[in-house]
Amino acid sequence: MPQVPQTFDALAVRAWCGLALDALGRAREEIDAINVYPVADGDTGTNLYLTLESAATAVEAVFAGHEAGGGGDPGRPTLADAVRAMAHGALIGARGNSGTILAQLLRGMAQVLAGDDAPAHADGTGLGLALRHAADSARQAVAHPVEGTVLTVASAAADAAGAADGDCGAVARAAYEGACTALAETPDRLDVLRQAGVVDAGGRGLVTVLAALVESLTGETPRGPAARGPGPHPRAEAAHTVAAPCADDDAPPGPGGPAFEVIYLLEAEDAAVARLRERLDALGDSLVVVGGDGLWNVHVHVDDAGAAVEAGVEAGRPYRIRITHFGAGDAHAPGAERTPAERVQRAVVAVVPGEGLAGLCTEAGATAVLARPGEPPASGELVQAVRRAHAREVVLLPNDAELRHTAAAAAEQVRAEGVRVALIPTRSAVQGIAALAVHEPERRFDEDVVAMTSAAGATRYAEVTVAERQSWTMAGICQAGDVLGLVDGDVAVIGQDLTETALAVLDRMLAAGGELVTLVVGDGAPESVAERLQTRVREAYLAVDTVVHHGGRQGSVLLIGVE
Repeated sequence: MPQVPQTFDALAVRAWCGLALDALGRAREEIDAINVYPVADGDTGTNLYLTLESAATAVEAVFAGHEAGGGGDPGRPTLADAVRAMAHGALIGARGNSGTILAQLLRGMAQVLAGDDAPAHADGTGLGLALRHAADSARQAVAHPVEGTVLTVASAAADAAGAADGDCGAVARAAYEGACTALAETPDRLDVLRQAGVVDAGGRGLVTVLAALVESLTGETPRGPAARGPGPHPRAEAAHTVAAPCADDDAPPGPGGPAFEVIYLLEAEDAAVARLRERLDALGDSLVVVGGDGLWNVHVHVDDAGAAVEAGVEAGRPYRIRITHFGAGDAHAPGAERTPAERVQRAVVAVVPGEGLAGLCTEAGATAVLARPGEPPASGELVQAVRRAHAREVVLLPNDAELRHTAAAAAEQVRAEGVRVALIPTRSAVQGIAALAVHEPERRFDEDVVAMTSAAGATRYAEVTVAERQSWTMAGICQAGDVLGLVDGDVAVIGQDLTETALAVLDRMLAAGGELVTLVVGDGAPESVAERLQTRVREAYLAVDTVVHHGGRQGSVLLIGVE
């Protein structure tokens, strides 16, 4: 067996994230199947996986930066660098109730391991202190902590770690064993688990993450815990037929529950977040607010999703807003057995840069995946979107050249699950719009894919954006604040006025001919830009039509497509 370090350093963090991601990938379906609390929506394993994937990606980015010479010791960031990246990645990528709590657990560890006096590596005592602070901070982040959940498992792991002697491997093993014991007892603490005959899904996921921690420090893989509890139901699938109780221990289960899950990232001050907690707590349940230092991840279940978002707007700047409808009479309905819906024959999944295009795609019958600037969706998020489409055949539109490999990985994973997937390599949202416009579900799958691919390929694309820094481009040197016009991915025009630059880009594109111009206008564009461009087309290009869409908060000020 290769020598395994017994201290917790940056390499151990990297190994832990990789091993935990692999383990959650293998356990995801099992964890999803036993998900009954706080809502029996069957996604806890998936949410934990997506959250950890974001954390692991952030850690890899730190290592890549050092290997490129961005750090003092090439290829070797400090422990503080690694745990900060892990915590930040989990925070911005947290999904669902369980993922949000996992993000706070990792942040709690980082607060101990990345402090001003933190050493280059942590010993067993330091790791134990980090696990203690992680459990305490996660509990504080939940508005109404409930025993028999992941919070109980985290506290038990911290208790066991604090009582252990020895190096990091010994402490991690003690934490894992303490978590396993607490997990097995969760059905005794929460009636809904006992009735379903399962252990807590979030706790099961945390035990998987702790097992990966043991493996990263000792090289040995602990035996995994059982998913079933001592309840009367012999199959974990029974989890989906049981109603979830209220989030508050003292409140009796009601006849139903909130209809929506609302999650968003929030830039806000501490005082504003304190007021936000009070307001959201009055609106719904399952409230978890994690983060700090001006950036927060907010999770709540409510009936009025708009009010939850408005509360965030009053507190600061919410973004990456995700609203999920649980569905009437399913996840919250007491004793209501859910019959799996029949798969539709065909669906389209499209990645889009703003809420406006997300709405457009949804109206056209597609499943939209929102991609924020600098925050591209991970492969797991695309896989989840394809599953959500619930179709036998899926057309995947990445709408970004940088997402080609991510989309290909997602397509391969879903194909292994028996879904027929065609990946059309669209490089811009306007190419995706063109493909979606000719989509006909009644056609044979291959014919539909050919038609959509042809429409996308026949669409030239451009974007108008503002330079953030000085840099070399194909059109010369640009300065921060310059307006850039990119055609087919390369800078073609550098200007000072946004509208004039957009007109120059449009003329350059239409010089080669075209029949239809598509304009996607972002929130940062001048109100007159669309009208000016339409006027130019109408006066100078008589046979060309124009269509305008409002993209919302997208990365580029303006997107232009010419078919």
